[in-house]
Amino acid sequence: MCKRVSEMEALPVYHGAISRETCERRLGEAGKDGSYLIRDSESVPGAYCLCVLYNNLVYTYRLQQNNGGSWAAETAPGQQKRLFRKVKNLISAFEKPDQGIAIPLLYPVTIQNQHNSPYMHQTQHSAN
Repeated sequence: MCKRVSEMEALPVYHGAISRETCERRLGEAGKDGSYLIRDSESVPGAYCLCVLYNNLVYTYRLQQNNGGSWAAETAPGQQKRLFRKVKNLISAFEKPDQGIAIPLLYPVTIQNQHNSPYMHQTQHSAN
């Protein structure tokens, strides 16, 4: 039987259950304002965090799915809460300016980039 991949797991910017420190390191390595990724929330089970780099700081916005299956992000106070049917639609909306986050989402930090280097080190060691 094939395990069904969740909507979040299918996103290349979803990094899973990484710590806030690991998230900050990965975004810092990306080094460009507007670099972003999604990780599991450490404090709210079942919630996710949209993390974006701006001026050497990581801004974190909680993403949650309501009972109807729609997604929303916690944004700046005074911003109207918007619901999205899919996470990728939420990301597309936040790629535009003035959406209630520090900076538009510009540069996705994908999980594939994070897996390449440890694997390369492992294969180099096994050749000896």
